[in-house]
Amino acid sequence: MGDRHTWTAAPAAAQRARSVLASAWSCAVTAEGGREEFIGAHHVAEDGRVLLHLPEDSDLVTAALCAPRGEPSAVLEFADVAPVPVRSRIRCRLWLAGWFRHEESHLVFEPTRVVLRDAAGAVVVGPDEYAKARPDPLATAEPRLLTHLADAHPDAVERLTRLVDHGSLHGAVRVQPLAVDRHGLTLRIERARSHGDVRLPFHRPADDLGQLSERMHVLLAQAGNVSCPRALQRQRTDGDG
Repeated sequence: MGDRHTWTAAPAAAQRARSVLASAWSCAVTAEGGREEFIGAHHVAEDGRVLLHLPEDSDLVTAALCAPRGEPSAVLEFADVAPVPVRSRIRCRLWLAGWFRHEESHLVFEPTRVVLRDAAGAVVVGPDEYAKARPDPLATAEPRLLTHLADAHPDAVERLTRLVDHGSLHGAVRVQPLAVDRHGLTLRIERARSHGDVRLPFHRPADDLGQLSERMHVLLAQAGNVSCPRALQRQRTDGDG
């Protein structure tokens, strides 16, 4: 019922930020003790606080214990990397500035400033908006979904290009699925010396994998009613030899 009033063709910046956190496996932390990179060491609380489980000899733990107020300032950086190999594979970067405090066996990071940056530029996300946002329901499944689409169904990807404006396909040498969320699928169109992205919005948001399957079938059915773009026909012919 809420989708009727809140649905948009793309996720809001706050939800994108929370989705990056939900799916990221590593993070870099810059604090008074220097810069450290951690893999598989963090998870995110419901309100957006980041919990880091680090070895006791970490410089960051030492800084947290020795800080005058017990709350050293720090910046956390996360990279959102496309699961399918494409050019410019980092889709966006997320920075969280704030404070650490030590709690039992882990550090708790309280963000006070949130910045999301992609090819379109940087967006500052308000702390309250960030805390209330929830990750996209497909965020953690996205890597598996996109790699399966690219590896097992390249014919479906090619068919979906029929929904792309013909001019956007001029000079295309490869098209790959770049991202998927509850609002739509994004394709990366690569040319000899450049690339661009095209978004195919779903007719209705998808809140789980079953709904996503239905939304994709609708897109493919729509593509089936469109003639194959001449630019892509030339690409396939040239590639065959």
